[in-house]
Amino acid sequence: MVVRVTGARASASPASARTIAPMLRVVALQTNPAFGRVEENLASAARALEGVDAALVVLPELCATGYAFRDRAEAEGLGERFGDGPTSRFLATLSRRTGGLAVAGYVERDGARLYNAAAVFAAGRPLASYRKVHLFGFEREVFDAGPGPFPVLEHGGLRVGVMVCFDWRFPEAARTLALAGADVLAHPSNLVLPYAQAAMVTRCLENGVYSVTANRVGQEHRPPRPPLAFTGQSVIVGPGGESLARGPVQDTALLVAEVDPQRARQKRTPSGNDLLAERRTDTYRL
Repeated sequence: MVVRVTGARASASPASARTIAPMLRVVALQTNPAFGRVEENLASAARALEGVDAALVVLPELCATGYAFRDRAEAEGLGERFGDGPTSRFLATLSRRTGGLAVAGYVERDGARLYNAAAVFAAGRPLASYRKVHLFGFEREVFDAGPGPFPVLEHGGLRVGVMVCFDWRFPEAARTLALAGADVLAHPSNLVLPYAQAAMVTRCLENGVYSVTANRVGQEHRPPRPPLAFTGQSVIVGPGGESLARGPVQDTALLVAEVDPQRARQKRTPSGNDLLAERRTDTYRL
């Protein structure tokens, strides 16, 4: 059973701003994929998202394949080219139905290169494949590190920046996306550390943006990899650090919240300070 978590309506900008960009719905799907069962995992996600209407849907990192690859060859066997594979077909169908953006993690093959990536589709069309820059633990044995940059894609009045899982640990990732104009950070994840969800509160406060962290649940133990227990608790966070929707620790879940793009573009704090304009880059040198 998929638990549905509907968040409180996010505080909005003044009515004059909302006429330019109305409140938009964002969704995080928290899943429990079976390793290697790609079609089954994607079919389960499709059932969970049936009837969902949103400007942005985010699914977890490596949501179709599972995570604990024994070696690079195993990952290659489950890899796909961007725009031409089961994950791409799933996202094309999903985004065509919603008319919005859809983001999901997958194994991307590009010639001899292999990436832990996030595919981005909008209204049935492929927009970008972000290749994870900061690889975690044994991922370094399996994948090539992405070359960047961190992408910001705009569709339907929403600017979405993409980062994957362990990118959260490096504040430069979220800051780069904010400086590039992101309203929302789409954050497909397979989190195993206990504090990443809380760190996203700080990332949103630092940058005045929303974030949609779609994590997975369940366990994987595939020697020689260590046993892994995924932490669930997918979370949608507002620019003030407020939790708009949070998933359970163990169950699959669908998180729904509404966001105001104009609020993310207004970087002034109640004190009148501007989070981005008042950065003192002249002092940030070693």
